[in-house]
Amino acid sequence: MRRPTIIAHRGASGYEYENSRAAFRRAIMLDADGIELDIHATRDGAIVVHHDPHLPGVGSIAQLSLAEARQVLLRNGETLPLLSEILVLVGDRDVWVEVKSLPQCYDDMLLAVLDEGPSPERYAIHSFDHRIVYRLGQARPPLRRGILLTAYLRDAVAVMRSVGATTLWQEWQQVDQELVTLVHEAGGTVIAWTVNEIGDLERMVRLGVDGLCGNYPDRIRVAIAPRFDQVSRA
Repeated sequence: MRRPTIIAHRGASGYEYENSRAAFRRAIMLDADGIELDIHATRDGAIVVHHDPHLPGVGSIAQLSLAEARQVLLRNGETLPLLSEILVLVGDRDVWVEVKSLPQCYDDMLLAVLDEGPSPERYAIHSFDHRIVYRLGQARPPLRRGILLTAYLRDAVAVMRSVGATTLWQEWQQVDQELVTLVHEAGGTVIAWTVNEIGDLERMVRLGVDGLCGNYPDRIRVAIAPRFDQVSRA
């Protein structure tokens, strides 16, 4: 059994403000294998990193220009980051990009940012909107893709195949042995999210998930250590 990948959810967001440069730097310091982040597009197609579609006291990201978005300060005092900036910041770490929303006219903008990052082969996208997953796959077949689920589907593999996804991002409470086995038998991988407690992390490890996404990457490392002699970054 290969050890699960350690994924810092919105960076090390248990310690620093989520989706901020500080959170991603902390994830690197804690030696996460990679990071998960969320993106939206501004009205002129800039790809910015933020979870919610609206900025408190400012408005919808989709209605802002890049210049306007760059004036926004996060709760920790940092400016709103661009995806391109975070790709450079994390270097050769894996990056899982959750596409929160993306008008089709900006698909090429996102793909260009990924192409121009320092480690394009280490990037993947996933979304609750499976239409986006399908669309980006049609535009860029080699791009690694995943679907997000909070419900337990009777045939998650069929949904994955329908949009060309190879990774199932399943809310951890809905992960069981049957699901992991089915996805593995189909040649796919399972990432459990958002798992923060040691006991829950240990249970996910026993089930054989391929990735653990949580706010505390150091806790993930502690949880997997008893089963794996080598837990350094792969």
